[in-house]
Amino acid sequence: MKPEELEVKAAAELAKQQAMDVRLVCCSSTGCQSSGASEVIGRLKADLKARELDGRVQVAGTGCMGLCSKGPLVRMTARGHEDVLFSEMTAELAGRLIDEVVAPMVGDDKIENPTGPLAAHVVHLDEPFFAMQERVVLANNGHADPEKLADYLVHGGYQGLRRALTMSAEEICQEMLASGLRGRGGAGYPTGLKWDFARRMQSDVKYVICNGDEGDPGAFMDRSVLEGDPHAVIEGMMIAARAMNATNGVFYIRAEYPLAVERIEKAIRQARQAGLVGRNILNSGWSFDFDVRLGAGAFVCGEETALIASVEGRRGTPRPRPPFPSVKGLWDKPSCVNNVETLANVPRILKNGAAWFAAKGTEKSKGTKVFALTGKIAHNGLVEVPMGITIRDIVETIGGGTGTERKVKAVQTGGPSGGMIPESQFDTPISYEHLQQLGSMMGSGGLIVIDDGDSVVELSRFYLDFCVDESCGKCAPCRIGGTQMLHLLDKIVAGDGTLEDIKTIRMIAQAMQKGSLCALGQTAPNPVLSALKHFESEFTERLRTPETAQA
Repeated sequence: MKPEELEVKAAAELAKQQAMDVRLVCCSSTGCQSSGASEVIGRLKADLKARELDGRVQVAGTGCMGLCSKGPLVRMTARGHEDVLFSEMTAELAGRLIDEVVAPMVGDDKIENPTGPLAAHVVHLDEPFFAMQERVVLANNGHADPEKLADYLVHGGYQGLRRALTMSAEEICQEMLASGLRGRGGAGYPTGLKWDFARRMQSDVKYVICNGDEGDPGAFMDRSVLEGDPHAVIEGMMIAARAMNATNGVFYIRAEYPLAVERIEKAIRQARQAGLVGRNILNSGWSFDFDVRLGAGAFVCGEETALIASVEGRRGTPRPRPPFPSVKGLWDKPSCVNNVETLANVPRILKNGAAWFAAKGTEKSKGTKVFALTGKIAHNGLVEVPMGITIRDIVETIGGGTGTERKVKAVQTGGPSGGMIPESQFDTPISYEHLQQLGSMMGSGGLIVIDDGDSVVELSRFYLDFCVDESCGKCAPCRIGGTQMLHLLDKIVAGDGTLEDIKTIRMIAQAMQKGSLCALGQTAPNPVLSALKHFESEFTERLRTPETAQA
């Protein structure tokens, strides 16, 4: 396909959508599908066909719209009306939507507000949950159909790649550096710098790898992006490939994400048929293609050298660095491993320019960040906010607090590798540096809310138990240190611990941080240490007293 043919395809799809009186898009992510989204879509299509309205009303699936605790969600767009969002939809309510709102609207009757049972399911898009978000990565969710290439083109898809094809590899790297984009997988390393290291390596073959091995408890950001906007990740990988002169791309996605795998594979096929992937892409003379590899659910394979070993068919264990993957990666060739969210940002940056992205966020943490907001929170779901927003704004304003009489005690960011941040620190801005100062980390974007009925002792034990279970066992500090620390925490939870045990926990933690081979072992003590830092009294209250010892 020639570049101008892309424009024709996008224009045709846009004209088709604009010719419709009403467009109904239903969240078709894993969460909403588990709540009956397929039945909702089926009922909408069937009722429209029965009324012979299917030529005037379009029904489509879309990516996660964020308010996951209220799914399935249906967004209605109609000429002359503000968009309306309906929550907790069922097949029965879908039928009512067609009968009471859509059919009269198509018949030119003015329907100001849904009435009856439907009225209770209306969500106003000017509420803080939506109004305080700034969507870059999730911009297409709620609008575009992730299974249609043409819909992605309507929303500016592959324009970033087209620009990249006119730039040198060095120019692309410099554009990324100017944007300030940092890796969204946890480490926060400058993306442009990472690409530039790989670019400078001389090799006949280079690889760009998408890390879709999301394993943090409570995290579903990457899964939602892969399911909701697969072409954006594909386009981001292709731009990365141009920047480092890579020849092949590999998606590494955990097998527990079947819908994400299905949509990525479908998007690759669509892009290949359109001449966007494969040989002589857009008549540029450049060729690039993809493979998809499934992870078996090992948390440690989120570490890039363990991931590479897994792709090669070996046991997923980390190796010492250097050499870094940019020098010696997949099959000993220069390779670049990027997180899903990182790659999804890339097409938008190339399309809109580095200055556009750099204007968002803080001085050192640019852009936006996607968070999976879970735990004791009124509005569970997926949110995308500008860097620099406070934790309090996310938890209390966007998330709505606990939604119960309980008070928020703390949040856990960064998953098993992160830390607990008490409510007293909630006015801290969200950025890589600020979270590190609090003893936590950005991580991939999990944000779990804890209320005053939760025990931070038991929660920190849960995270440590997870890390011990997921340790590959290759290095002694992680393998032995984690097990010893867990044993001491077990004693404290059982009421049999002593002050000496707490002292020993801190000593072991220091050894793990300094001596572990990879980030899993180095950061596994973080939840325990941060809990001790901010909530030490909860630990000491559980220690053995002379009375309990005597008993």
